[in-house]
Amino acid sequence: MPTAAIPPLHRHPHPHCHRHRHGDSHRTAHLNSSKARPFYLNYTRSPSMIFNVACVPGSRHLKPAKDLPLLASSTTDTAIVEISESSDVVFSETFQLKRPEKVEGKITIRLENGKDDEIWQLTVGCSLPGKWILHWGVNYIDDVGSEWNQPPPDMRPPGSIPIKDYAIETPLEKSLASLEGESIYEVKIDFNTNSSIAAINFVLKDEETGSWYQHRGRDFKVPLIDCLQDDGNIVGAKKGLGLWLGPLRQIFNMLLKPEAANSKEDIVKLSLQKRGLQGFYEEQAIVKETLVDNSVVVSVRHGLETAKNLLYIETDLPGDVIVHWGICKDESKAWEFPSEPYPPETSRFKDKALQTLLERKDSGHGSSGSFILDEGFVAFVFVLKLNENTWLNFHGNDFFIPLSSFSVPAIHSGQTHSVDEGQHKESRSLLISGNTSEANQEVSACTDEIINDIRNLVTDISSEKSRETKSRKAQQSILQEIEKLAAEAYSIFRSFIPNFTETDLSEDEALEPPRDTSDSVLHSPINWVHEALSTPSVKISSGTGSGFEILCQGFNWESHKSGKWYIELREKALKLASLGFTVIWLPPPTDSVSPEGYMPRDLYNLNSRYGNIDELKILVKELHEVGVRVLGDVVLNHRCAQYKNQNGVWNIFGGHLNWDDRAVVADDPHFQGRGNKSSGDNFHAAPNIDHSQEFVRKDIKEWLHWLREEIGYDGWRLDFARGFWGGYVKDYLEASEPHFAVGEYWDSLRYTYDEMDHNQDGHRQRIIDWINATNGTAGAFDVTTKGILHSALGRCEYWRLSDEKGKPPGVVGWWPSRAVTFIENHDTGSTQGHWRFPGGKEIQGYAYILTHPGTPSVFYDHIFSEYQFEIATLISIRNRNKIHCRSTVSCGCFHHRVFYLSS
Repeated sequence: MPTAAIPPLHRHPHPHCHRHRHGDSHRTAHLNSSKARPFYLNYTRSPSMIFNVACVPGSRHLKPAKDLPLLASSTTDTAIVEISESSDVVFSETFQLKRPEKVEGKITIRLENGKDDEIWQLTVGCSLPGKWILHWGVNYIDDVGSEWNQPPPDMRPPGSIPIKDYAIETPLEKSLASLEGESIYEVKIDFNTNSSIAAINFVLKDEETGSWYQHRGRDFKVPLIDCLQDDGNIVGAKKGLGLWLGPLRQIFNMLLKPEAANSKEDIVKLSLQKRGLQGFYEEQAIVKETLVDNSVVVSVRHGLETAKNLLYIETDLPGDVIVHWGICKDESKAWEFPSEPYPPETSRFKDKALQTLLERKDSGHGSSGSFILDEGFVAFVFVLKLNENTWLNFHGNDFFIPLSSFSVPAIHSGQTHSVDEGQHKESRSLLISGNTSEANQEVSACTDEIINDIRNLVTDISSEKSRETKSRKAQQSILQEIEKLAAEAYSIFRSFIPNFTETDLSEDEALEPPRDTSDSVLHSPINWVHEALSTPSVKISSGTGSGFEILCQGFNWESHKSGKWYIELREKALKLASLGFTVIWLPPPTDSVSPEGYMPRDLYNLNSRYGNIDELKILVKELHEVGVRVLGDVVLNHRCAQYKNQNGVWNIFGGHLNWDDRAVVADDPHFQGRGNKSSGDNFHAAPNIDHSQEFVRKDIKEWLHWLREEIGYDGWRLDFARGFWGGYVKDYLEASEPHFAVGEYWDSLRYTYDEMDHNQDGHRQRIIDWINATNGTAGAFDVTTKGILHSALGRCEYWRLSDEKGKPPGVVGWWPSRAVTFIENHDTGSTQGHWRFPGGKEIQGYAYILTHPGTPSVFYDHIFSEYQFEIATLISIRNRNKIHCRSTVSCGCFHHRVFYLSS
């Protein structure tokens, strides 16, 4: 759950809070001589936005007040006046918070004639404010080795920085031509049409958030010659019959011009003659999530004459704000109803709480509300609901507001996330909410009624009388209602579930390590593997395998170009086994619009750019023979259509799984799906699949089972796991029974003023939430650890390698058996280089992940490089010391085998 930190609260009349960074002094608030430590505010968004669970409109957890019967309310203002005129201030606090808000803008690409006919200019712009960086490179004519190379020096705009030998980063500057009220940030690139450049490739990076913006999931490509392959990422291409020649370019040119030599110079000359540039202007939609400052003020006054308390809530949060509230009569913190009258626009919620819609201010900015409460109550408890997607609460629990100066709760016993490490260890918390067991009881009470509703609907639809009397349409309506109720129950559960802070999640399985591979495997890998795979003491656990896996990513971004990758990899199978790898992750096997395989089309067609189905089967068989298990890279989030609908939109599928537009989510405007809303984040380059459809889930489960039986895959790497609810993943994995499965849940870490925050608990919590949604049947790549290693090793900030409890700061510190650690992959490194590991620090990174718990993954480019010996040595050390995915880290050494870590 993402967490927004609230700085120390200040007593009125000092309402102004300051933004704190490491080293800043903290001001403290006082209430009855008790010191206050920083508060933390959790905002819980809907499953579709953050938890990747099924989300349906009209959730019953907090219906708008206007849809519920209103209760009696007080219309008397005299009581409020009396309290205001003669009262004591019991409590007054201002909660500063940051609320995520999505802002829409556009990326602009313009190609036009510059100074003369030979000099042209490419302008890339963005309409959203921010610190924008253009990460770009060029592709030279007849260069089949890489699509990314550095441009010539005279082509680089001022302020450009080279990124190794393959790219340039250039900052966007505010344009002088910006319209009133709209700022445009641009960078202009001049190039000579007589150069041998075939295309300019780029992605846009927001340095404030660390986000990268691509075109349909791939790099933007601006073609400067006619004959370029269109992989769906070309912008501004001429509408014509341009032919991509690929590896046959030389032969084709020789046939067209027999007198021409087949030298590279002649090919470049012929290509330049066919350049035929045309100017264009194109816009691409962009959505950026920004943090907006808001506040919530809560005050309590005690009327000396009326013997009542007036609680006042005021906020500048936009839109309708609903207070979901109750009172506590004692220290048990159990929610109860006060006696009537209640404020206007108040309704009961399932006899569990009251809901009050705050009144909008006359200015239209913010809202407020007053609550008159009798004496004798200990506290006012509440959470806020902004809309169907956003909740606000206190550090995962309820806001607990004391109603007298004698009802300040005891010291909070939970985890404290201080902005400045260790500064508030002895301070007290003003607000305390119920413990985990009480929260669970409340959740159980809320969900029990929903579960009973589901049971009644299931009984109704399954009865013989119902099948005879109800129409098919009515039965489908009942099924949809069941699905909505199930999603609502899960949403309520997720909004209350506590954060994982300890590694007590099934980490006690007894494991038997494999034999050290440094000698025996080099001589006889096959015998060792057969022995290891048949060892009865190795306990197989879904999602984690045996616990001693060492994963190799068996490809990079360029592997498809030879067209025979499966054959090439067969030659390396024995070598990989001898180095100590037990699992290999192969590239996506299906027919795909993009050559890399991540835009799948016909799922049962396994003839791809990497090779054909027979070559794949042979590769898997030979890997098994040397004791290496095989993961298939399956893209379940999206699928490219093969036909257009009546509106000309590509959303009709072909092949064996010939789905129609019911298989496409309804909330992606690009593809006009007729399914339900997405249960995760949309990938806008292709139709996003609606996994809530029973026919879709049935077909995917059958396909995964077929892959296991036909090809021999042992498990899965799940692409773009943010795109759909983890509960569907659980269904797929239980059906296909993989030995090992890992999901790619990748989003941005948290930064303040371009510097990575020390505390990344919010980031790793989101990954933990997805794993938990799968019921632990899958692990996930530990993106948190990778990001922290970037700063720790790249800037020698080794203090980042420990959280405030002395544990590893990534997912591996909270749920190590489900953490797959890595430092590089085909997206972050290779020729894409979207988040490249600090240069020269790769072995230090591998020293960390190969000597820590979790399942380490090693990138192909690093295995077959000058790092091979060091990597093999580290794998041998890991095996000799019997380090596995559940090993624990304590005081710099591992249990099971003492192994001291050093920097």
